[in-house]
Amino acid sequence: MTLFGLDCAKKKERELERKLRANDREHNLSFRYAVIPAISSLSWFTTVVPLVLVLSVTAAKDATDDINRHRSDNQVNNRKVTVLMDGELRSEKWMSVQVGDIIKLENNQFVTADLLLLSSSEPLNLVYIETAELDGETNLKVKQALTVTGDMGDKIHSLAAFNGEVRCEPPNNRLDRFTGTLTNAGQKYSLDNNKILLRGCTLRNTEWCFGLVLFGGPETKLMQNCGKTTFKRTSIDRLMNVLVLCIFGFLAFMCMILAIGNRIWEQRWGSEFTAFLPRQDGVDTPFSSFLTFWSYVIILNTVVPISLYVSVEVIRLGNSFYIDWDRKMYHARSDTPAKARTTTLNEELGQIKYIFSDKTGTLTQNIMIFNKCSINGKCYGDVFDYTGQRLEINEHTETVDWSFNPLADHQFSFHDHSLVEAVKLENVEVHSFFRTLALCHTVMAEEKTEGELLYQAQSPDEGALVTAARNFGFVFRSRTPESVTIVEMGKQRSYELLAILDFNNVRKRMSVIVRSPEGKLCLYCKGADTMVYERLDQSCTKLMDVTTEHLNEYAGEGLRTLALAYKDLDEEYFSRWKQRHHEASTALEDREDKLDLLYEEIEKDLVLLGATAIEDKLQDGVPQTIEQLAKADIKIWVLTGDKQETAENIGYSCNMLREEMNDIFIVSANNPDDVRQELRNVLSTMKPGAEEEAIFMPERTLGNKPKVVRDEEVNGEYGLVINGHSLAYALEHSMELLFLRTACLCKTVICCRVTPLQKAQVVELVKKYKQAVTLAIGDGANDVSMIKAAHIGVGISGQEGMQAVLSSDYSFAQFRFLERLLLVHGRWSYLRMCKFLRYFFYKNFTFTFVHFWYAFFCGFSAQTVYDEWFITLYNLVYTALPVLGMSLFDQDVNDMWSFQHPSLYVPGQLNQYFSKTAFFKCALHSVYSSVVLFFIPYAAMYDTVRDDGRDIADYQSFALLAQTCLVITVCIQLCLDMSYWTAVNQFFVWGSLAMYFAVTFSMYSNGTHITFPASFPFIGTARNSLNQPNVWLTILLTSILCVLPVVAYRFLLIQLRPTINDKVMFKVRQAKATPPLPARRARMRRTSSRRSGYAFSHAQGYGDLVTSNHFLRRPAITRSTAFTPLGRTTGFSPMGRSAGYSPTGNALNSRPQEVEVTSLQMYRMVRDSAF
Repeated sequence: MTLFGLDCAKKKERELERKLRANDREHNLSFRYAVIPAISSLSWFTTVVPLVLVLSVTAAKDATDDINRHRSDNQVNNRKVTVLMDGELRSEKWMSVQVGDIIKLENNQFVTADLLLLSSSEPLNLVYIETAELDGETNLKVKQALTVTGDMGDKIHSLAAFNGEVRCEPPNNRLDRFTGTLTNAGQKYSLDNNKILLRGCTLRNTEWCFGLVLFGGPETKLMQNCGKTTFKRTSIDRLMNVLVLCIFGFLAFMCMILAIGNRIWEQRWGSEFTAFLPRQDGVDTPFSSFLTFWSYVIILNTVVPISLYVSVEVIRLGNSFYIDWDRKMYHARSDTPAKARTTTLNEELGQIKYIFSDKTGTLTQNIMIFNKCSINGKCYGDVFDYTGQRLEINEHTETVDWSFNPLADHQFSFHDHSLVEAVKLENVEVHSFFRTLALCHTVMAEEKTEGELLYQAQSPDEGALVTAARNFGFVFRSRTPESVTIVEMGKQRSYELLAILDFNNVRKRMSVIVRSPEGKLCLYCKGADTMVYERLDQSCTKLMDVTTEHLNEYAGEGLRTLALAYKDLDEEYFSRWKQRHHEASTALEDREDKLDLLYEEIEKDLVLLGATAIEDKLQDGVPQTIEQLAKADIKIWVLTGDKQETAENIGYSCNMLREEMNDIFIVSANNPDDVRQELRNVLSTMKPGAEEEAIFMPERTLGNKPKVVRDEEVNGEYGLVINGHSLAYALEHSMELLFLRTACLCKTVICCRVTPLQKAQVVELVKKYKQAVTLAIGDGANDVSMIKAAHIGVGISGQEGMQAVLSSDYSFAQFRFLERLLLVHGRWSYLRMCKFLRYFFYKNFTFTFVHFWYAFFCGFSAQTVYDEWFITLYNLVYTALPVLGMSLFDQDVNDMWSFQHPSLYVPGQLNQYFSKTAFFKCALHSVYSSVVLFFIPYAAMYDTVRDDGRDIADYQSFALLAQTCLVITVCIQLCLDMSYWTAVNQFFVWGSLAMYFAVTFSMYSNGTHITFPASFPFIGTARNSLNQPNVWLTILLTSILCVLPVVAYRFLLIQLRPTINDKVMFKVRQAKATPPLPARRARMRRTSSRRSGYAFSHAQGYGDLVTSNHFLRRPAITRSTAFTPLGRTTGFSPMGRSAGYSPTGNALNSRPQEVEVTSLQMYRMVRDSAF
């Protein structure tokens, strides 16, 4: 069997197991007993009809999911690919491909398996691939084949005769690393990641290529990364499971009492009825009691209604559609709607206590603009007036005229004219600065049409820096693996590219070594200031101090910073270093470590050039959203890779850190003891005299589950900023509780310089020890682990690809939409689900407990109170639609009031709407209602006659009266629970009552009885009973007695202990009764946003790729003059404005300003002193 076939077979086995387990629900067990005649007192249809209906709905839903899943599987497995077999090309299915096959891919085809690239249609054996499905990045990447295999081209006979042997690493999940060797004709060739095409990629801008299959099926790196996805369940789901088990126990208890009652009754009075009801042979009193137990299990199983889980799924599905359809969460500029990628977590959105957010691309726009720079100790970018006062830059500030540079990108704006003058005056340091930006990068340039430059940058930062150099006269034009061509002030110059010392997350810098046209060797370096400063020559100390002041100033403004440096190299030394570099790059073991040592050796004694500052604007509405969420008592933790100064400034700009806070603590120690001491100091400052040991909640669960840390109160508001080094120690087992307790006392926590793994660890720590619901939100591939770790994962579709979205539970385009997702959709979903569960348990408990009371009056004979058809239709027809309507449309207040009163969100965090206590109250309410519903009709029908003297004191009349009272009572109770009425709700409630009476009169008619005499024995009961005044009086009295205590209790509760919901709903009612005064339109003011600091990507750079043997898709267009009009870059917007940008600083599609003012004045008019 092939690897693909083996994968499919294993998948089918797992799928079969999942299906069997998914439908093996415990509460279905009781329906198996219903088919045993000896213990079932119900007709077959009473059980079969609801069971078949519910299972049909479930089966239809599962079948739809399975069909879609299998269609997707078949679409992948049956894709066609061209395979070289027996010296000819054949079309085969993906599932037939085996390791060792040579396959041909064409443009826009998916890569079938992990392949070794052999040859390509492009010059120099290049291929362009898109890895959006693999790592979420949308920019094209380039791979290149070995020369020895590339020479085969598309010659079938050469490819068929290829007899190479590949030795490589075993299957693993490292997408950025590959180590192996190719042996061909006795010669060994080193293989790395730049020669491998991974499954999940798409071939772009390449006519064809050939590849050798290295890994297939489950051994591919894509499948190796598809680890087990944690199945997320809501807290309500977990609570329901516990309650269902308790209900089963209570059901067994009730059945045991009734079985004992049956035995006592049979022993004392059973013999008196044997003349009328002879005993069956072999059934004595003990065995009769045993059979009675199981009979009552069947009768009373409605305490766990079979339709509960199906109804819950339908409600969740409906509330998910509301999110998908919400136009106020639609981002018009990017044409991105909000999307509920799961339908099982909606109510959890109404219980969020902790939000963990990425910064770059989540809170900020991830659209980079070259804003300022420091060159040779002088700061550029600010604008001053004639008196030397700094001016605020806005849309009216005069921009630099780029007419001197025909190749400039005219969408790029800069306001400091002095920098342009320095460039024109040929300032040596300024020219070296921009020459570094034009040479030190891995950007790819393409000029498809004359005068149009297209840049493909690895990150928006690089695109912004190269574009800045372009506008200031140093235009990156083209590159090959051996050269970089730039245009310096109108003159085209080609630099020999000798080496790229690539970027990674540990080095946090990159360098290039080039030889100028004059033959001068030079190393250019850019990177994080901390990394570059450690490698500077001692002669740069004074310049370093001045530049540091500029860097701190930039960080204070929230700008992303990089330091630039260079070094002249000796030819003889470089030749020796180059030889060692070649040996290290071809090593099979410890290749990266050896290269890092060589990089460290040559990257020293650098000369500082200056620093760059890139602006990453805040997304629209971020400060307002965070302020609203904070008012909802949601704690927001920012987990970012930025430096500490930038992280602090972002906290202020987003209103997470505020000047009015009591204190903001910085934890930045570099060893465990100091970190522990700093955390102790922070804790003692917030809570003087507090013990270091955490206070745990009382244990309520069995097993080895972690204890829950109790929430603590603190006077005042505090913030905490901790860097990645300190966080690594704080997350150790011996210190994690101290860190958690300290952090949870703070209003805001910012973790800076963190890795993706640390992000997930922080989330897991809070989940482990806090009884709270967590949400993680991000937009990049480095946020995936955090998104998967949280209870709720939210992905933002941004500049960093779709990986975060693909791993998320909910997705949208802007952070500001999180406010509506939680405060509106989340709160409504939670409120609706809780109301549904309370009402559903109430109506079913009430229905069931009437049977329990009736058992004491029927000799514990397992006789039902109601008509069998009523039992069948009660949950499916008479009471299903009204509660479904409430669960889909109900809302206590509308979205405007939800935004004005974020504190409405707090009850969800505290589980106030549905908990074990609420369930116990619901059960007590059901017991009371069942007592009234049984004993009042029983007393009213005892020895009762009609107006004409005919007797109606019979079982059938009593059953009809009891079930009529039940239906009316539960409908009235639903009306009391409903806060928001629509035409649909009205139709469902009154339609259900009308349906009940229509079905009752139809089933109890003469015609139905004549047609089905055995199934409809209640002939004429409705006609004889429901036309009597005393019957309707009994119905009225019963209904009033059932609901009157509820009304009285709720009235007293509102008057004596009003909740936040009661207070707001009171304001809403008064606002509706009192029309508001005309509102004066608020003055619109632009809010300046602070900026975010630089954080490196966690992706590997392209250095090895662009320095490989050859590099170029096709020759660049060359001219005698390098100036062409209106060049244009891609991948970022120099204007820096995201979709939905508003000059006022408010997000588009948010609430209008005049509405807010009106509501505020409305509140001032109607506020009551009692509230």
